[in-house]
Amino acid sequence: MPEPTTDPLRPQQPTVALPVLGPRPAAVGRQSRFGRTLTARAVLLTCAVALVSVLVTALVAVPLAVRGAERRDQEALGAQARLAASVLRVSAARQRDSAGERLIRQLRQQDVDVYLIRAGQVDRPGLPRQVVSRVSTGRDVSGRRLVNGKRALVEGRALPGGDGVVLARATTAGPWRQVVRGLWLPLLAGLAAGVAAGLLLARRLARPIRTAAVAAARLRAGDRSVRVPVEPPAEVADLAYALNGLAAALATSEGRQREFLLSVSHELRTPLTAIRGYAEALADGVIDAGAVPATGRTMLAEAEHLDRLVSDLLALARLEAADFPLEPGPVDLARLAADAERTWSDRCAAVGVPFQVETPGGPVPAYTDPGRIRQVVDGLLENALRVVPPGAPIVLAVRPAAADPAAGGIVEVRDGGPGFTDDDLAVAFERGALHQRYRGVRKVGSGLGLALAAGLVRRLGGDIVAGHAPEGGAAFTVRLPGDPYLPRTSA
Repeated sequence: MPEPTTDPLRPQQPTVALPVLGPRPAAVGRQSRFGRTLTARAVLLTCAVALVSVLVTALVAVPLAVRGAERRDQEALGAQARLAASVLRVSAARQRDSAGERLIRQLRQQDVDVYLIRAGQVDRPGLPRQVVSRVSTGRDVSGRRLVNGKRALVEGRALPGGDGVVLARATTAGPWRQVVRGLWLPLLAGLAAGVAAGLLLARRLARPIRTAAVAAARLRAGDRSVRVPVEPPAEVADLAYALNGLAAALATSEGRQREFLLSVSHELRTPLTAIRGYAEALADGVIDAGAVPATGRTMLAEAEHLDRLVSDLLALARLEAADFPLEPGPVDLARLAADAERTWSDRCAAVGVPFQVETPGGPVPAYTDPGRIRQVVDGLLENALRVVPPGAPIVLAVRPAAADPAAGGIVEVRDGGPGFTDDDLAVAFERGALHQRYRGVRKVGSGLGLALAAGLVRRLGGDIVAGHAPEGGAAFTVRLPGDPYLPRTSA
């Protein structure tokens, strides 16, 4: 059964150190302070919105206010015209008494031009002919007309006998000037409100961003205990969750990395210590001539162990690289199992472990790299042989993934060793996890085998899972893709 302590980490990309950015130049800081900060932009935005709001309101309200003022002036002029008509009607009966004369003088003193129509003729020029004709025919007039070449408000009232009175008041830009003069105050108030609202909004928005920036700087400096408070709105809360998750992930990753380096250094030190001890013994001449061959074999075995560790480390480091060498092609998994049987049956028999191969009796086609998948099988068998007790079996089984030969194949390594718990299965391929759990409890390896196997299988387009074997130990099931050039059978 695979060594439970095999440092099973999924192959990971090597950690890439991010460049440490130095302090920003002073010029950049000044530019950011006055033009690029969130606070400045929020203030400018709110001021612009306030200014646009005031201008739009002015464009809509000023014409309405002017028309309202003119309507009031027209109504006032109409009331004066009605009064003049009633006075002049009475005056006509009395042959134009002094009351009518006084009223006309008062109106003219109020900048109101008074035109009297007698028998269809106006008393002085300037009044449009259409107005005179309309009033002399007994119809009233109300509106704007050109009087003496100027635009004016006109109110005409007809009197009996073709007579009438027409009042005219020149229109001016007074209402417009008054409204426009009054515009600066709301504009100033709107801008002041925009600045205040922008400052409050910018501080509210910038505060969590500044907090996140400080937290990121602390993370860059190596502080993995930093946490950002989670607060609304949702976007700020998402940023806080992301930073907190990053800090936790970095802490976990660095912890596993430290554990992995400790375990690897221990595994490297073991063969080096043996080689160094025997080499010193040989150099000091304390080993008898008859024991030299055995010492050489021991040193060679330890050197091979050391070479395997270094090769595994190099393979793990290169596993996620784009140039990792793979040569996939059609492979018969049944033949691969037969080749493995010739190698592993003698090794297992030497330690009293039965080795069994299960095949369907025919070819099991798959599309993979034969050298790499054999490396995976050898690694799984090595792990199993390390922990399985004498008398417990190791099984290498291959079978088609489905009835269709193009569906691929399955390779399974099972053993009768101590096996894994359900918690172990969840981290079986995480580098160093099982090694850390079982070091000092049972035989463990370098913690690289399962991680390397998982990485190789995934690079080959397959998948690998760990489970419980019917033999009582652990089971590793590798599913490999089928040959893309094989025709698929219809279901």
